[in-house]
Amino acid sequence: MDTVHFVLMGVCGCGKTTAALTLQQHFQCPYAEGDEFHTQENRDKMGAGIPLTDEDRYPWLRNLRDWMTAQARAGKPYSIVTCSALKRQYRDILREAEGRVVFIHLAPPYEVNLARMMARKGHYMKADMLDSQMAILEELGADEAGVRIDSAGEADEVQAEMMAWVKAQGFEPK
Repeated sequence: MDTVHFVLMGVCGCGKTTAALTLQQHFQCPYAEGDEFHTQENRDKMGAGIPLTDEDRYPWLRNLRDWMTAQARAGKPYSIVTCSALKRQYRDILREAEGRVVFIHLAPPYEVNLARMMARKGHYMKADMLDSQMAILEELGADEAGVRIDSAGEADEVQAEMMAWVKAQGFEPK
């Protein structure tokens, strides 16, 4: 069986980390927080309110892809990655990983997302960067494996919707 890589995607503050931790607990599998794969230069840019370019993102995305491939080569049935994956071309890089890549796009309403970002303390990604991320976000195509979760509810409601989808796809702990 191919490794299934769940990529929790969406703009900053949409709930990727919280959702990923739920999946990680369910599957007891490796989890990579995408932010940890950014270079310090990228973190400094975002912290200064400077949007990243595609060229800034490509090494980051390749590092995540390579981590996913390492999980597949290690025989892990599942892995989880948090990554904004805002553009199809970014998701294409992630799909180069060995195994099957499935996207879970968390997409709360803008106002909910902004409030979450404004409540964050000490994160390098500032709330005023949300608009730049929204401007480049490309929705999952019909040919891309995954789901969009639009819930504006509390984290437990979003997680319940996500887990219902995961189970409906037949993904079960190994």
